[in-house]
Amino acid sequence: MTVLVCSDLDRTLIYSPSSLALDGPDEAMPRLLCVELYQGAPLSHLTETAARTLEALAAASTFVPTTTRTPEQYRRVHLLEKPPSYAICANGGRILVDGTEDPDWSRSVDTQMKEGCVPLLEVQDYLAQASGDFVLKRRTASDLFAYTVVDRAALPGTWVEDLTGWCAERGWRTSLQGRKVYCLPASLTKAAAAAEVARRTGAAAMLAAGDSLLDIELLEAADAAVRPAHGELHDTGWTSPGTAVTAARGVAAGEEIAGWLLERATALG
Repeated sequence: MTVLVCSDLDRTLIYSPSSLALDGPDEAMPRLLCVELYQGAPLSHLTETAARTLEALAAASTFVPTTTRTPEQYRRVHLLEKPPSYAICANGGRILVDGTEDPDWSRSVDTQMKEGCVPLLEVQDYLAQASGDFVLKRRTASDLFAYTVVDRAALPGTWVEDLTGWCAERGWRTSLQGRKVYCLPASLTKAAAAAEVARRTGAAAMLAAGDSLLDIELLEAADAAVRPAHGELHDTGWTSPGTAVTAARGVAAGEEIAGWLLERATALG
């Protein structure tokens, strides 16, 4: 039986130095593998055990990295020795097949967005007007959604709440992940793209992993799912009957998630 495994990347499988959450003496720390460089500097890591587990997972299932990253940002990540055949980027807005964007899926998503929410430009204008010194950068991703990089310590108490309310009235939603605040069309979901990949691959079962509010639809659509004991979902207390929670936090949770996915993919397959 073909098993589809869709997993978020950042703070689920891979971790920046600030999110490693390594506790204890240095001599007891696990060996880490850098899987992403940005401007020549190490950016994302996982444990060597997790890396070996993911190689086994890719051999036992159809493993699909499923991320809010743009295709360009995703291509910086070298998670496996051989890149997966499929990847879901831009929160479901883009499907990569052997590293190339699938044009049919992109056209379908672009058409749907025109019908279900206000244009991206209107959201960009609002973010420009609502920005203060606490907003360090404003960016757009694949011409699909917008995000800001903020100083969390200086973030006004109701700013995200006010932004969320404004977006909801216009068919958009928000997500706060680390220093980034995302604004995305409500119709743009990882779950929809995962369903398309499942159709193409003939998958009979799906496993999923993720840590943010943007992963909820994906986790709920899976036959079984897991989330780390940190991140946006953990902070809000989100749970579901079909979603397990790791015992560990940080990069150790990433290792635990990889093992959880492999164990279940092997049992299903």
